[in-house]
Amino acid sequence: MIEFELTKEFRDRFQQALDDRDEFFIRKSLENVKAADIASLLYEFTSAEAYYVMVLFPLELQSEIINDLDPDVRKQYLKHFPPATIATFLNQLASDDTADILHELPIKEREEVLLSLDTELRIQVTELLRYEPNVAGGLMAKELIKARIDWTVVQCIEEIRKQAESVSRFYQVFVVDEHDKLLGKVTLQNLIISEARKKVADIYEEDIVSVQTYDEDVHVVEIMKKYDLESLPVINVHGQLVGRITIDDIVDVITEQAEEERQIMAGISEDVEEDDSIWRNTRARLPWLLIGILGGLMNAKFMGLFEGELARITAIAFFTPLIQATGGNVGIQSSSLIVQSLANPDFVDEGVWKRLVKVFFVAILNGLFLSLIVLGANILLFDEYTLSTVVSIALFSVVVFASFIGTLTPLILNRFGFNPALAAGPFITTTNDLLGLTIYFFTVHLML
Repeated sequence: MIEFELTKEFRDRFQQALDDRDEFFIRKSLENVKAADIASLLYEFTSAEAYYVMVLFPLELQSEIINDLDPDVRKQYLKHFPPATIATFLNQLASDDTADILHELPIKEREEVLLSLDTELRIQVTELLRYEPNVAGGLMAKELIKARIDWTVVQCIEEIRKQAESVSRFYQVFVVDEHDKLLGKVTLQNLIISEARKKVADIYEEDIVSVQTYDEDVHVVEIMKKYDLESLPVINVHGQLVGRITIDDIVDVITEQAEEERQIMAGISEDVEEDDSIWRNTRARLPWLLIGILGGLMNAKFMGLFEGELARITAIAFFTPLIQATGGNVGIQSSSLIVQSLANPDFVDEGVWKRLVKVFFVAILNGLFLSLIVLGANILLFDEYTLSTVVSIALFSVVVFASFIGTLTPLILNRFGFNPALAAGPFITTTNDLLGLTIYFFTVHLML
C-alpha cells in the first residue's frame, strides 16, 4: 500500500475521470491505495459517483471501504444496493462492524439483510443487535480465540489454528471452563515456549480484567486506558465469555466522545457536520444562540437600571466590555479544567472542598494581577484615580466570582446527570456576562 494524499488537482482530475467514465484512470490511480484513503476520497463526490467507483473494485475491498465510510455517507451510499448485495459486503466484515452497519439501516431493510447473511455471522450479529450501541455488548465482536482449561498446549495450538481463520487479529487466548465461564488468559509467548504435554491450567494467568455486557462505553474506555489493553473480554451476568472489545473500537468511541464534547462546548446541540443540510445545521446552532440573545437582552435591561449612573459618569460604560470579557474567559478556563477533571472517575473522591479552596487562591492571585494591571493602565490613560480604583475592585471581584461559577456549574450539572461540558461554552459565558455586569454596576453604585 502507498501513502495517499488528496489534493485539489487530483480531485479535479478524478472528477473529470468520473465525468468521462474513465475506468482505466480510476483503477490505476487508486491501485494499492488503502481502503480508508479511498473512503476519504469518496466523501468529495455524490453517492451515485461513489457507487460507480466502488463497483470497479473487488468485493473484499468494497467491504472495507464501506466499513470506513462515515455513517451518514454510508447510509446514502447503501441505498443504491439491494439487501442481498449489502449482505455480501457484510459477510466480509467482523460481527461487530456488521452489527454497527445494520443498526444504521431501516428496520425492514435490516431484517432482509440479516436473513441473507452467512449462517454463522447471522447468529453472531443477531445476538449483538440485542444490545444498545453504547454498551459493551454493542461494542464487542463475537470473533475471539478461547481455550479450555483442561486442554494440553498441543490441543490449544491446534484449536487456535482453527479459530484464527475467522479472527483477523488476536493478542491473547482467553481461558474458559466447560461452561464457557471466563477463568483467565494465556499469552502466545507462554504457549510457544511451553512443553507440548503441559496443560493450559499450568500456564494460564488468572489475573484478567473484563467488563460485562451492560457496562457503558465510557466505563469500557476508562478500563482499557487505565490498564493499557489491546483487547478486553466481555462476559454476561453468569460470567461466561461472550465476546471481546479491541482497541480500534475504543478509538472510535473516544473520537465520538471528543466530537460530542467539542460541539456541546461550542453551543451546538446536535451531532452535525459542515456538509449536513442547511436546516439541520441551523437547528443545531440556534438554541444556544437564542439563549445568548436572551442573555444580551437581560444585560441591556440590567444596564438600564443604572441609567442615572451612566448619565452622570459616562466613562463607566467604557469598561463594560473589559468586565464581561474577563469574567467570561475566567469562567470558561475554570469550567474547562473541571470538565477535564470529571473525566477522571476519582475526581469527586478527592474532595470538592479541597478543589474549591485551591480555586479560591488561584482566583485571588489572578484577580490581583489583573486588577493591578488595569489600575495602572487606567491611571496612565485616563488620569482618573477614583474610577480606576472602582474598576479594579470590580474586576477583582468578577474574577473571583467567575472562577467559582465556572467551577461549581459543571459539578452541579454532573451531579444531576447532565453533561458537564454544557458549562464550558455559551452557558457559562452568558451567566458570567450577567454576573460581571451585576458586580461592576453595584460596585460603581456603592463607591461613586
